[in-house]
Amino acid sequence: MIKKISSGILLTFALFGIVVLFIFADNYYSAIIKYNELRNSTYSVYALPLPKNITFAGEKVPAKYFDVKEAVDKELHKITYWHSETFLYLKRAHRYFPQIEKILKNNGIPDDFKYLAVTESGLTNSVSTSGAAGFWQILKKTGKSYGLEINDEIDERYHFEKSTLTACKYLNDAYKKYHNWALATASYNLGQGNLDKQLKRQHASSYYDLLLNSETARYVYRIIAFKIIMENPQNYGFKFRKCDLYTEIPFQKITIDSAVNDFAEFAENYNTNYKILKYFNPWLRDSFLTNKYNKKYTLKIPAEGSRSKNYVKDIQNPDSIINTIEF
Repeated sequence: MIKKISSGILLTFALFGIVVLFIFADNYYSAIIKYNELRNSTYSVYALPLPKNITFAGEKVPAKYFDVKEAVDKELHKITYWHSETFLYLKRAHRYFPQIEKILKNNGIPDDFKYLAVTESGLTNSVSTSGAAGFWQILKKTGKSYGLEINDEIDERYHFEKSTLTACKYLNDAYKKYHNWALATASYNLGQGNLDKQLKRQHASSYYDLLLNSETARYVYRIIAFKIIMENPQNYGFKFRKCDLYTEIPFQKITIDSAVNDFAEFAENYNTNYKILKYFNPWLRDSFLTNKYNKKYTLKIPAEGSRSKNYVKDIQNPDSIINTIEF
Protein backbone atom coordinates (compact mmCIF):
# COMPACT_ATOMS: atom_id res chain seq x y z
CA MET A 1 0.00 0.00 0.00
CA ILE A 2 2.79 2.40 0.95
CA LYS A 3 4.63 1.55 -2.27
CA LYS A 4 1.48 2.35 -4.30
CA ILE A 5 1.10 5.74 -2.56
CA SER A 6 4.78 6.57 -3.10
CA SER A 7 4.52 5.65 -6.77
CA GLY A 8 1.48 7.86 -7.12
CA ILE A 9 3.22 10.80 -5.51
CA LEU A 10 6.27 10.36 -7.73
CA LEU A 11 4.08 10.12 -10.81
CA THR A 12 2.24 13.28 -9.78
CA PHE A 13 5.52 15.17 -9.30
CA ALA A 14 6.80 13.87 -12.63
CA LEU A 15 3.70 15.02 -14.46
CA PHE A 16 3.87 18.39 -12.70
CA GLY A 17 7.52 18.72 -13.69
CA ILE A 18 6.76 17.95 -17.30
CA VAL A 19 3.97 20.56 -17.35
CA VAL A 20 6.23 23.19 -15.75
CA LEU A 21 9.06 22.36 -18.15
CA PHE A 22 6.69 22.59 -21.10
CA ILE A 23 5.38 25.98 -19.94
CA PHE A 24 8.90 27.25 -19.26
CA ALA A 25 10.17 26.03 -22.61
CA ASP A 26 7.19 27.56 -24.38
CA ASN A 27 7.76 30.92 -22.65
CA TYR A 28 11.51 30.73 -23.29
CA TYR A 29 11.16 30.08 -27.02
CA SER A 30 8.43 32.70 -27.30
CA ALA A 31 10.79 35.21 -25.70
CA ILE A 32 13.56 34.21 -28.13
CA ILE A 33 11.23 34.62 -31.09
CA LYS A 34 10.10 38.05 -29.88
CA TYR A 35 13.72 39.09 -29.26
CA ASN A 36 14.79 37.99 -32.74
CA GLU A 37 11.88 39.83 -34.30
CA LEU A 38 12.82 42.99 -32.41
CA ARG A 39 16.50 42.62 -33.28
CA ASN A 40 15.77 42.05 -36.94
CA SER A 41 13.54 45.11 -37.07
CA THR A 42 15.96 47.48 -35.33
CA TYR A 43 19.53 46.23 -35.82
CA SER A 44 21.37 46.12 -39.13
CA VAL A 45 24.93 46.18 -40.33
CA TYR A 46 25.30 47.49 -43.85
CA ALA A 47 27.95 47.10 -46.50
CA LEU A 48 29.40 50.54 -47.22
CA PRO A 49 29.46 52.08 -50.70
CA LEU A 50 32.66 53.58 -52.03
CA PRO A 51 32.61 57.06 -53.57
CA LYS A 52 32.57 57.06 -57.37
CA ASN A 53 35.81 58.99 -57.61
CA ILE A 54 38.52 58.59 -54.99
CA THR A 55 41.49 60.93 -54.80
CA PHE A 56 44.34 61.43 -52.37
CA ALA A 57 46.39 64.63 -52.25
CA GLY A 58 45.03 65.60 -55.66
CA GLU A 59 46.06 62.29 -57.22
CA LYS A 60 43.51 59.81 -58.55
CA VAL A 61 43.32 56.51 -56.70
CA PRO A 62 43.00 53.71 -59.31
CA ALA A 63 39.96 52.03 -57.77
CA LYS A 64 39.22 50.45 -61.17
CA TYR A 65 41.75 47.79 -60.14
CA PHE A 66 40.07 45.13 -58.02
CA ASP A 67 42.96 44.90 -55.55
CA VAL A 68 43.00 48.66 -54.96
CA LYS A 69 39.23 48.84 -54.63
CA GLU A 70 39.14 45.98 -52.14
CA ALA A 71 42.02 47.43 -50.12
CA VAL A 72 40.17 50.75 -49.70
CA ASP A 73 36.92 48.87 -49.02
CA LYS A 74 38.59 46.83 -46.28
CA GLU A 75 39.91 49.88 -44.43
CA LEU A 76 36.63 51.74 -44.86
CA HIS A 77 34.71 48.94 -43.15
CA LYS A 78 37.27 48.37 -40.40
CA ILE A 79 37.37 52.06 -39.45
CA THR A 80 33.63 52.63 -39.73
CA TYR A 81 32.72 49.71 -37.51
CA TRP A 82 35.40 50.55 -34.96
CA HIS A 83 32.87 52.97 -33.54
CA SER A 84 34.35 54.13 -30.25
CA GLU A 85 37.80 54.95 -31.60
CA THR A 86 36.53 56.60 -34.77
CA PHE A 87 34.18 58.77 -32.74
CA LEU A 88 37.11 59.95 -30.62
CA TYR A 89 39.10 60.77 -33.77
CA LEU A 90 36.21 62.89 -35.02
CA LYS A 91 35.99 64.72 -31.70
CA ARG A 92 39.74 65.40 -31.54
CA ALA A 93 39.90 66.44 -35.19
CA HIS A 94 37.62 69.37 -34.46
CA ARG A 95 40.22 70.65 -31.98
CA TYR A 96 43.42 69.95 -33.90
CA PHE A 97 42.63 70.00 -37.62
CA PRO A 98 42.37 73.81 -37.94
CA GLN A 99 45.95 74.20 -36.67
CA ILE A 100 47.27 71.29 -38.75
CA GLU A 101 45.56 72.55 -41.90
CA LYS A 102 47.19 75.95 -41.52
CA ILE A 103 50.70 74.50 -41.12
CA LEU A 104 50.23 72.10 -44.04
CA LYS A 105 49.03 74.92 -46.29
CA ASN A 106 51.90 77.23 -45.31
CA ASN A 107 54.38 74.51 -46.23
CA GLY A 108 52.89 73.40 -49.54
CA ILE A 109 51.59 70.04 -48.27
CA PRO A 110 48.16 68.85 -49.50
CA ASP A 111 45.40 69.14 -46.93
CA ASP A 112 44.73 65.38 -47.08
CA PHE A 113 47.87 64.75 -45.04
CA LYS A 114 46.04 65.73 -41.87
CA TYR A 115 44.60 62.22 -42.07
CA LEU A 116 48.14 60.82 -41.87
CA ALA A 117 48.30 62.13 -38.29
CA VAL A 118 45.00 60.36 -37.53
CA THR A 119 46.37 57.11 -38.94
CA GLU A 120 49.66 57.43 -37.10
CA SER A 121 48.48 58.38 -33.61
CA GLY A 122 44.74 59.00 -33.49
CA LEU A 123 45.71 62.63 -32.75
CA THR A 124 47.36 61.74 -29.46
CA ASN A 125 50.93 61.95 -28.19
CA SER A 126 51.48 58.22 -28.34
CA VAL A 127 54.67 56.15 -28.53
CA SER A 128 55.07 53.15 -30.84
CA THR A 129 56.96 49.93 -30.16
CA SER A 130 59.72 51.23 -32.44
CA GLY A 131 60.07 54.39 -30.35
CA ALA A 132 58.33 56.76 -32.77
CA ALA A 133 56.58 59.50 -30.79
CA GLY A 134 54.04 62.28 -30.92
CA PHE A 135 51.11 63.07 -33.19
CA TRP A 136 53.27 62.35 -36.25
CA GLN A 137 55.12 59.34 -34.82
CA ILE A 138 58.60 60.64 -35.55
CA LEU A 139 61.64 58.49 -34.82
CA LYS A 140 64.39 60.01 -32.70
CA LYS A 141 66.96 59.82 -35.50
CA THR A 142 64.60 61.41 -38.01
CA GLY A 143 63.57 64.14 -35.58
CA LYS A 144 67.16 65.10 -34.84
CA SER A 145 68.05 65.12 -38.53
CA TYR A 146 65.35 67.75 -39.06
CA GLY A 147 66.49 69.89 -36.14
CA LEU A 148 64.21 68.81 -33.32
CA GLU A 149 65.68 68.95 -29.82
CA ILE A 150 65.43 65.51 -28.22
CA ASN A 151 66.96 64.71 -24.84
CA ASP A 152 65.95 63.72 -21.32
CA GLU A 153 64.38 67.10 -20.56
CA ILE A 154 63.07 68.22 -23.96
CA ASP A 155 61.52 66.14 -26.74
CA GLU A 156 60.11 68.29 -29.51
CA ARG A 157 58.54 65.30 -31.23
CA TYR A 158 55.75 66.05 -28.74
CA HIS A 159 55.70 69.73 -29.71
CA PHE A 160 52.53 70.13 -31.75
CA GLU A 161 53.67 72.87 -34.13
CA LYS A 162 57.32 71.82 -34.47
CA SER A 163 56.52 68.15 -35.07
CA THR A 164 53.91 69.07 -37.68
CA LEU A 165 56.48 71.27 -39.41
CA THR A 166 58.98 68.38 -39.31
CA ALA A 167 56.45 66.07 -40.95
CA CYS A 168 55.95 68.71 -43.65
CA LYS A 169 59.69 68.93 -44.28
CA TYR A 170 59.97 65.16 -44.60
CA LEU A 171 57.01 64.90 -46.97
CA ASN A 172 58.31 67.75 -49.13
CA ASP A 173 61.69 66.04 -49.39
CA ALA A 174 60.03 62.73 -50.25
CA TYR A 175 57.84 64.34 -52.90
CA LYS A 176 60.87 65.98 -54.51
CA LYS A 177 62.35 62.50 -54.79
CA TYR A 178 59.33 60.48 -55.94
CA HIS A 179 57.20 63.18 -57.61
CA ASN A 180 54.18 61.33 -56.26
CA TRP A 181 52.30 61.83 -53.01
CA ALA A 182 51.26 58.20 -52.56
CA LEU A 183 54.89 57.06 -52.71
CA ALA A 184 55.96 59.93 -50.44
CA THR A 185 53.33 58.72 -47.96
CA ALA A 186 54.50 55.12 -48.18
CA SER A 187 58.06 56.25 -47.48
CA TYR A 188 56.84 57.95 -44.30
CA ASN A 189 55.94 54.50 -42.99
CA LEU A 190 58.53 52.29 -44.66
CA GLY A 191 61.50 54.61 -45.01
CA GLN A 192 62.90 55.84 -48.30
CA GLY A 193 65.70 53.29 -48.41
CA ASN A 194 63.38 50.32 -48.01
CA LEU A 195 60.87 51.78 -50.47
CA ASP A 196 63.62 52.31 -53.05
CA LYS A 197 64.62 48.64 -52.74
CA GLN A 198 61.07 47.47 -53.37
CA LEU A 199 60.56 49.81 -56.34
CA LYS A 200 63.76 48.50 -57.93
CA ARG A 201 63.11 44.86 -57.04
CA GLN A 202 59.55 44.87 -58.37
CA HIS A 203 60.20 47.07 -61.42
CA ALA A 204 57.39 49.33 -60.24
CA SER A 205 56.81 53.07 -60.16
CA SER A 206 53.48 53.29 -58.32
CA TYR A 207 52.48 52.54 -54.75
CA TYR A 208 49.39 50.81 -56.07
CA ASP A 209 51.52 48.26 -57.96
CA LEU A 210 53.77 47.33 -55.05
CA LEU A 211 53.68 44.19 -52.92
CA LEU A 212 54.75 45.38 -49.47
CA ASN A 213 54.75 44.26 -45.85
CA SER A 214 51.29 44.13 -44.30
CA GLU A 215 51.62 47.44 -42.45
CA THR A 216 52.82 49.53 -45.38
CA ALA A 217 50.56 47.66 -47.81
CA ARG A 218 47.51 49.04 -46.00
CA TYR A 219 49.03 52.33 -44.87
CA VAL A 220 48.00 54.63 -47.72
CA TYR A 221 44.63 52.91 -48.07
CA ARG A 222 43.97 53.47 -44.38
CA ILE A 223 44.70 57.19 -44.74
CA ILE A 224 42.39 57.33 -47.76
CA ALA A 225 39.63 55.58 -45.79
CA PHE A 226 39.99 58.07 -42.93
CA LYS A 227 39.66 60.87 -45.46
CA ILE A 228 36.48 59.38 -46.95
CA ILE A 229 34.84 58.87 -43.55
CA MET A 230 35.95 62.04 -41.80
CA GLU A 231 35.01 64.30 -44.71
CA ASN A 232 31.41 63.02 -44.51
CA PRO A 233 31.04 61.06 -41.25
CA GLN A 234 27.25 61.17 -41.37
CA ASN A 235 27.35 59.10 -44.56
CA TYR A 236 28.86 56.28 -42.52
CA GLY A 237 26.49 56.35 -39.57
CA PHE A 238 28.31 58.80 -37.29
CA LYS A 239 25.75 61.23 -35.95
CA PHE A 240 26.63 63.88 -33.42
CA ARG A 241 25.75 67.36 -32.27
CA LYS A 242 28.07 70.32 -32.62
CA CYS A 243 28.47 70.39 -28.85
CA ASP A 244 29.77 66.80 -28.84
CA LEU A 245 33.03 67.80 -30.54
CA TYR A 246 36.12 68.92 -28.63
CA THR A 247 36.76 72.64 -28.96
CA GLU A 248 40.08 74.44 -29.16
CA ILE A 249 41.18 75.63 -25.71
CA PRO A 250 42.49 79.21 -25.69
CA PHE A 251 45.99 79.81 -24.40
CA GLN A 252 48.65 82.47 -24.15
CA LYS A 253 52.34 82.11 -24.92
CA ILE A 254 55.18 83.00 -22.59
CA THR A 255 58.92 82.83 -23.19
CA ILE A 256 61.50 81.56 -20.73
CA ASP A 257 65.27 81.78 -21.14
CA SER A 258 66.52 80.38 -17.84
CA ALA A 259 66.32 77.25 -15.72
CA VAL A 260 63.09 76.13 -14.08
CA ASN A 261 63.68 74.21 -10.86
CA ASP A 262 60.11 73.04 -10.33
CA PHE A 263 57.41 73.12 -13.01
CA ALA A 264 54.71 72.45 -10.40
CA GLU A 265 55.63 75.68 -8.63
CA PHE A 266 56.07 77.39 -12.00
CA ALA A 267 52.51 76.41 -12.99
CA GLU A 268 51.07 77.80 -9.78
CA ASN A 269 52.57 81.18 -10.62
CA TYR A 270 50.39 81.21 -13.74
CA ASN A 271 47.20 80.10 -11.97
CA THR A 272 47.30 76.56 -13.33
CA ASN A 273 48.73 73.22 -12.20
CA TYR A 274 51.43 70.76 -13.23
CA LYS A 275 49.00 68.45 -15.05
CA ILE A 276 47.52 71.19 -17.24
CA LEU A 277 50.93 72.75 -17.90
CA LYS A 278 52.15 69.39 -19.22
CA TYR A 279 48.94 68.94 -21.23
CA PHE A 280 49.70 72.14 -23.14
CA ASN A 281 53.46 71.50 -23.28
CA PRO A 282 53.99 67.71 -23.53
CA TRP A 283 57.44 68.30 -25.01
CA LEU A 284 58.64 69.17 -21.48
CA ARG A 285 59.70 65.68 -20.40
CA ASP A 286 60.69 66.27 -16.79
CA SER A 287 59.55 68.23 -13.75
CA PHE A 288 62.38 70.74 -14.20
CA LEU A 289 64.47 72.35 -16.94
CA THR A 290 68.23 72.78 -16.58
CA ASN A 291 68.63 75.10 -19.59
CA LYS A 292 72.40 75.50 -19.18
CA TYR A 293 72.77 77.74 -22.22
CA ASN A 294 69.80 80.03 -21.51
CA LYS A 295 67.98 78.94 -24.63
CA LYS A 296 64.63 80.57 -25.31
CA TYR A 297 61.57 78.33 -25.07
CA THR A 298 57.97 79.30 -25.74
CA LEU A 299 55.40 77.70 -23.45
CA LYS A 300 51.63 77.63 -23.74
CA ILE A 301 49.69 78.70 -20.69
CA PRO A 302 45.91 78.12 -20.67
CA ALA A 303 43.81 81.26 -20.63
CA GLU A 304 42.43 82.00 -17.18
CA GLY A 305 39.26 80.05 -16.53
CA SER A 306 39.59 78.02 -19.74
CA ARG A 307 39.72 74.68 -17.92
CA SER A 308 36.21 75.04 -16.50
CA LYS A 309 34.64 77.31 -19.09
CA ASN A 310 31.39 76.15 -20.71
CA TYR A 311 32.21 76.42 -24.41
CA VAL A 312 28.82 75.10 -25.49
CA LYS A 313 27.19 78.50 -24.96
CA ASP A 314 29.54 79.97 -27.60
CA ILE A 315 28.43 77.45 -30.24
CA GLN A 316 25.61 78.44 -32.56
CA ASN A 317 22.86 75.78 -32.46
CA PRO A 318 24.94 73.41 -30.27
CA ASP A 319 22.27 70.69 -30.19
CA SER A 320 21.79 70.55 -33.95
CA ILE A 321 22.52 67.15 -35.48
CA ILE A 322 24.27 67.08 -38.82
CA ASN A 323 22.72 64.39 -40.97
CA THR A 324 23.43 64.78 -44.66
CA ILE A 325 23.65 61.65 -46.77
CA GLU A 326 25.39 62.22 -50.06
CA PHE A 327 27.41 59.80 -52.20
